[in-house]
Amino acid sequence: MNPHETAPRTPQATNPQFRLLFHTPEIPGNTGNAIRLAAITGAELHLVEPLGFNFDDAHLRRAGLDYHDLALVTLHANLAAAWEALQPERVFAFTGSGTVRYDEIAYQPGDVLVFGQESTGLPAEVLTDEMITETVYLPMQSGRRSLNLANSASIVLYEAWRQHDFAGS
Repeated sequence: MNPHETAPRTPQATNPQFRLLFHTPEIPGNTGNAIRLAAITGAELHLVEPLGFNFDDAHLRRAGLDYHDLALVTLHANLAAAWEALQPERVFAFTGSGTVRYDEIAYQPGDVLVFGQESTGLPAEVLTDEMITETVYLPMQSGRRSLNLANSASIVLYEAWRQHDFAGS
């Protein structure tokens, strides 16, 4: 599948269709894990270029296993192109300096959950983008730098899905 194309599929009507957006991810294994996560939960995965890998990367394929054809993955040339394609009503940017804890949000179908690249997180221009509804954090022990990108996305996506009683499962 060409990553610029949307895979044809018919999600169940009860699936709330949350949308993960990885802003310039660097590590193929994390994105591969997110592909698997999207396939398992029925979420969409949106990737904003530039990527730190290509779709032929063995680590990406290995981490995604055989879920690539079951996931809806869309590649966007830049963040503006992602906003244009997604037309989001609500966008939550996940960062260590967020103002709201991830489980204090009442997630809604169509919400966009934005995560930054592994080495630096989300840049200031994304955190202050007018499309961002709220900056959000995941609690961690003090003195710890960050949580793995794919793990963070999993925690948040499962909380959003749990709030909708795992609709579509």
